[in-house]
Amino acid sequence: MDRDQRPPEAAVRRLRIRVEGVVQGVGFRPFVHGLAARLGLGGLVGNDGQGVFIEVEGGVDRLDAFLAALEAEAPPLAVIDRVETAPIAVVGSPEFAIVPSDPGGEHQTLISPDTATCDACLGELFDPRNRR
Repeated sequence: MDRDQRPPEAAVRRLRIRVEGVVQGVGFRPFVHGLAARLGLGGLVGNDGQGVFIEVEGGVDRLDAFLAALEAEAPPLAVIDRVETAPIAVVGSPEFAIVPSDPGGEHQTLISPDTATCDACLGELFDPRNRR
């Protein structure tokens, strides 16, 4: 989606989303980043002691598509127990970023068991063009 095709400001909304469950160490933040980029949404995603926090903004239809895909297309090792959303003020974020983890607060995050690194992840790891 071309950034020049963003909806008019009046149609833009921003949501704070909290995702709880086995959502750390399973590729969830890169998945969210890719999903937001695919839908032309701005915002951020990060980890904290409760799970994953997301702030995402864009047109209502795109936000609805984002929320539907968040659960339907989650990484195979992710187990989503709960998704909470709340509207927040629009800040005009044209880009979507993965932000550093927030180490503060109480830790209740579920951690997935150790698994072998998949072929796709190994390919990304050794790809000099992939900054992740």
